[in-house]
Amino acid sequence: MLREALPKIVTPLPGPKAKAILDRRAAAVPNAIGCAYKAVIERGEGAMFEDVDGNIFLDWIGGVGVLNMGYSNPEIIEAVKAQSEKFFHSMFNITTHEGYVKLAEEMNRIVPVKGDEKKTMFVCSGSEADENAVKIAKSYTKRPNIIVFTGAFHGRTALTMTMTAKKAYAIGMGPFPDGVYRAEFPNLFRAPGGMGEEEAIKYYVEKLKQVFIEAAPADSVAAIVFEPVQGEGGFIPAPIEWVKAVRQICDENGILMVCDEVQSGWARSGKMFASQYFADAGCAPDIMTTAKSIAAGLPLSAVTARKEIMDAVTPGTIGGTFGANAVSAAAALKVIEIIERDDYCGKAMAISEKVTAKANEWVEKYDVVGNVRGMGAMMGIEFVTDKETNAPNAKVVADIVQYAMNKGLMLESAGTYGNVIRFLCPLVVTDEQLEAGLAIFEEAIVACK
Repeated sequence: MLREALPKIVTPLPGPKAKAILDRRAAAVPNAIGCAYKAVIERGEGAMFEDVDGNIFLDWIGGVGVLNMGYSNPEIIEAVKAQSEKFFHSMFNITTHEGYVKLAEEMNRIVPVKGDEKKTMFVCSGSEADENAVKIAKSYTKRPNIIVFTGAFHGRTALTMTMTAKKAYAIGMGPFPDGVYRAEFPNLFRAPGGMGEEEAIKYYVEKLKQVFIEAAPADSVAAIVFEPVQGEGGFIPAPIEWVKAVRQICDENGILMVCDEVQSGWARSGKMFASQYFADAGCAPDIMTTAKSIAAGLPLSAVTARKEIMDAVTPGTIGGTFGANAVSAAAALKVIEIIERDDYCGKAMAISEKVTAKANEWVEKYDVVGNVRGMGAMMGIEFVTDKETNAPNAKVVADIVQYAMNKGLMLESAGTYGNVIRFLCPLVVTDEQLEAGLAIFEEAIVACK
């Protein structure tokens, strides 16, 4: 059964059937979408997929955080089938359907934002959720500006492309919207002057405050937006003491704290949402966005905030045709049920313990492995040219990714300099698959270092 299988490559990549489809893709699909891997999926189960030529891959990318539940959970399939036999879609602005209401009620129950009474809206993608969060913050505060961070990724719409730090995602797309200002995100591995954690956090807090002086006065800022664990930025977790300081800055200045959990949500961090760690420490966000694994692969995203924030929004300025489509809503409701019932948060922590222990061994054994970090099963392994300078080593990462793919392990790079390998394996991975993946990964490090 594919769900229990191990990686197995039976043809050189790409195989003949995959090559034919990839050639058709090149002729029919814009090159700008990108195609980093020579795999054409035929079917998937759990953390594994089989391509059209019979090669079997272990997927540590998981649709970039979409497949926490695996490729094809049988219970979710049944929930989708049941809803599809009733109706596919009913635009919520026109006809209320209970799936949207029930899912909003569940989100209001589980999302750790400030406030006892909460409300949730739905759209289709992480970009849309982040853009709507900014619109909501502006409508509530009546302020024009936001602050984002170095290393951030928030999407590819005009606004979220502006919010995103890495401008490789925005070449030729300007001019960009006004009112977006950037502070330095706390990367403790690369803190200036070899600062310790406490000193570095103070430094990064001051860099944030400097934005009020040099770019956007505090009373003009509607929101400070950040990822609890930066994704494209290199899987850098926000230190809890820094988050506490951001929360205090927001409270003192009437600014809303917005957490972008598009990638970090849905048990990935070891909590249902990474923001739960913040809430437990007394620094919950005001607004939280999420998407990716919310509906096990169907398009859906959400924005949740307390009632007073949501109800201050100007009517007609938020919403969308396909928000919480009935089939996606059915999938999401089943996702919540399964995560809570089967302790997916516990699964994430067990996976994290194994991967972190092995990766820390690599830090000691190999000069090119510089740092291991993350939150739960959302981990990044940073590669360097040497331990003296910690200079980013993008070449070895590119080589490792290609080597591992040819052995049946799918890895993906991240980071501002492309020198981090991210871990987003589906949380249904078996122990045997995890061990096989770690073995291929280490083999790739040895071969490519």
